Amino acid sequence: MVASEMTPYAKTGGLADVVQSLPKELVRKGHKVTVALPHYGFVRQQEYVTEIFRDRVSITFGGAMYPCRIKYLKVAKGLTVFFIGNEEFFGKFNWRVGNERRDNMRLYSETEDNMRFLFFTYAVKELLRELAAENTIFDVVHAHDWQAGLLPNVLRKSKDPYLRHMPVVYTLHNLSYQMGGSWWKVPSAKQDTGSNGVPLEMRRVPFINFMRRGILNADIINTVSERYAREILDPEFGQKLEGVLQKRSQDLYGIINGIDYSVHNPLFDGNIVQKFDWNSLNNKLRNKRALQRRCGLTVANDIPLLGMVNRLVEQKGLQLVMETIEVLMKQRLQLVILGEGEKTYRDFFRKVEKKYPKKFALLTPFTNERESRMYAGSDMLLMPSRFEPCGISQLKSLRYGSVPIVHETGGLSDTITNFNPKTGRGNGFVFPAYTRELLLVAITRALETYKYPAAWVHLVWKGMQQSFSWELPAKKYIALYRKAIAKRKRI
Repeated sequence: MVASEMTPYAKTGGLADVVQSLPKELVRKGHKVTVALPHYGFVRQQEYVTEIFRDRVSITFGGAMYPCRIKYLKVAKGLTVFFIGNEEFFGKFNWRVGNERRDNMRLYSETEDNMRFLFFTYAVKELLRELAAENTIFDVVHAHDWQAGLLPNVLRKSKDPYLRHMPVVYTLHNLSYQMGGSWWKVPSAKQDTGSNGVPLEMRRVPFINFMRRGILNADIINTVSERYAREILDPEFGQKLEGVLQKRSQDLYGIINGIDYSVHNPLFDGNIVQKFDWNSLNNKLRNKRALQRRCGLTVANDIPLLGMVNRLVEQKGLQLVMETIEVLMKQRLQLVILGEGEKTYRDFFRKVEKKYPKKFALLTPFTNERESRMYAGSDMLLMPSRFEPCGISQLKSLRYGSVPIVHETGGLSDTITNFNPKTGRGNGFVFPAYTRELLLVAITRALETYKYPAAWVHLVWKGMQQSFSWELPAKKYIALYRKAIAKRKRI
């Protein structure tokens, strides 16, 4: 498995959780998994005891040579993580983007990432070769998202028969991110078609579209929900990749992400004030009051508390929240947003916080501890994403007794169904079209249901008992691995 993130070593979002949890489930099913990650500068500051695999390896591409140090960590029997290090690309980050200082706690640079993950790709290729020399032969490579998207292309162009014929599954986590930087800002004359060899000239590297090349060269492609796999074939969601995806549609699958309930579970979570489960729901109230106190909100059990746990980016529906915030603040509710991202949203919500200090709070930066406390302390999770490949927040919130309010799109549509008070069916509140009016309707329905304690407790209780574990997704991934192996044998 090849990725840029893995919990607990490096995380900005759901990708890291997937790369942590899926291998664990595969190992439980009797498989051996090796994960390759960049060795970011901050990883070595954490308490992980790694061993040196290769102290100094020369990675050569584009006529240049780059030093590389590879370490490894045996996480569990059958699961090993390799960290690929280079001081220039991953070790020491200190730069400025506008007036904002970026330090080595950041995973991504926004301006240098194509070169960084080009190096990472060639280093992974070398790692595969080094491991093969020690008789570690892999059945399949699983590449995740744009940062690993170039690997299928590089393997196909390899002169080494073992690498050239390596079966590859490529997972698309979010088509909005196709390369380092904004792919939509690339001039049409410089856009990468992906139809030729990897362009290694320095002037062309910033324009490589990693994701397009991954789609073109992988044996099997999947994305992280069944609906999103259908949506991305349409121009509305395809982000200019719908053409190549349509050509590969016979090899395109959707698998919804899972949740590791040994980690994301209020019965075991050490980050929350009071542990609880569906048989001890009263204990959830202590977490709610603790969250209200931490955020400076009015402390009251009966005021509905809505939470948002998202990156502060346009995709997550923040524009709708901005357009409806004054209406919401006139209701008997509280809203807490946890996340980090674009300055425009941070500035806007800071002003709201000053205007409504007892009703609204913005928590930043994101931490795992804050995330747990948000799910445990909120009554409802607001997730009005314009599009959502899968979404993990809504799955976590169900187990923590926070009822999701979502837009009917992508993985949100696959996992959350509209509550019907007459039949008692459904696990959340869904609005069908991306408009502020329909968002307000969904929130109003949730607030009205909250007024009836028996109905609300039953809705929460049912949601907490739902299982979105990794067991079924892992079986589906194993089936994709076998498809990739079979397809490569036919070539």
